[in-house]
Amino acid sequence: MRTAITVVRYLLGAMLFVFGLNGFLGFIPQPPPPEAGGAFLGALVGGGVMPLVKVFEVFIGALLLLDRFVPLALVMLVPISVNVVLYHLMFDAAGGAPAYVLAAMNVFLLWAYRGQLMPLVTPRVEPLVPAV
Repeated sequence: MRTAITVVRYLLGAMLFVFGLNGFLGFIPQPPPPEAGGAFLGALVGGGVMPLVKVFEVFIGALLLLDRFVPLALVMLVPISVNVVLYHLMFDAAGGAPAYVLAAMNVFLLWAYRGQLMPLVTPRVEPLVPAV
């Protein structure tokens, strides 16, 4: 199981790193989006959101590839994964396979690292306050 987790972590990290960089460098040509999807993406680009998302994709991908702060990277990836899946469900279902793979890998790794993530979903915790 440890090998599967490592392989999925590297694949997800590489996917995020490469497609994040592609957002800036454009080395992988992208097919034109459907009309409504294009309007949505245009709003994200025009509003300055998409470049920020691409920066986060590169950053999260690098963390996963370097095996550093992996639980944090996986939590940071959740809203990106959800938005990518929703975009494809709403605007481009035919081109959604990579989005669904991305989300599945994210869920798999979240499950694999659930021990480190469980404190995030504890109903009540006391803050760590330094002794005075």
